[in-house]
Amino acid sequence: MQHKIYVISLGGSLVVPDEIDIHLLKKFKEIILKEVKKSKKFIIIVGGGKTARKYQKAAKILTEVSNEDLDWLGIHATRINAHLLLTIFRKYAYYRIIKNPKEKVNFKEKILIATGWKPGFSTDYDAVLLAKTYGTDIVVNLTNVDYVYDKDPDKFKDAKPIKEITWNDYLKLIENKWIPGMSAPFDPIASQLAKKFKFKVVILNGKKLENLKNFLNGKKFRGTLIY
Repeated sequence: MQHKIYVISLGGSLVVPDEIDIHLLKKFKEIILKEVKKSKKFIIIVGGGKTARKYQKAAKILTEVSNEDLDWLGIHATRINAHLLLTIFRKYAYYRIIKNPKEKVNFKEKILIATGWKPGFSTDYDAVLLAKTYGTDIVVNLTNVDYVYDKDPDKFKDAKPIKEITWNDYLKLIENKWIPGMSAPFDPIASQLAKKFKFKVVILNGKKLENLKNFLNGKKFRGTLIY
């Protein structure tokens, strides 16, 4: 499954599980730059991680807070994470962060960094829009699980991993609406849009970045293909 442009949705919980994961970001940088030398281009959008959840939790404790404000807190967390990525890839990346996934810039650089857009939409949804905008039909979603499972592996020891699944079947496994801060391998609204566009999404465990390397090079990888 070789492509010229890859959209990567980098889970915020990988970048900031509690503190910023320097080791993971260093490994991620090494892999991306090796692939850049093979003429691949990347659009990387990052989530808010623990930073977003800390702000959202504080807001809930301090006041009666709307979903819109919770979303904005999450969006601003994605923006500081995105600026960190832009700093890391500065020599190879387009000079500014893309906030609107429908905005197409003619970037000659190998990397484009994107961030959360507006309330009601997750970075998963934005990743699908970025793929549409830039003419690719695949999104690589780096999260904190090895596969999509038939039920929650944290609650059920007999949860079975799924290597390939259709959008129709995947959508039956998850909640059908977006809630700020929700945890799903790929969120429901983004999934419905990807299904509409007939896009593929690959779910990979971002803590095991060899799988990303294998996938990008057409080798056998551990993860789930949703199509």
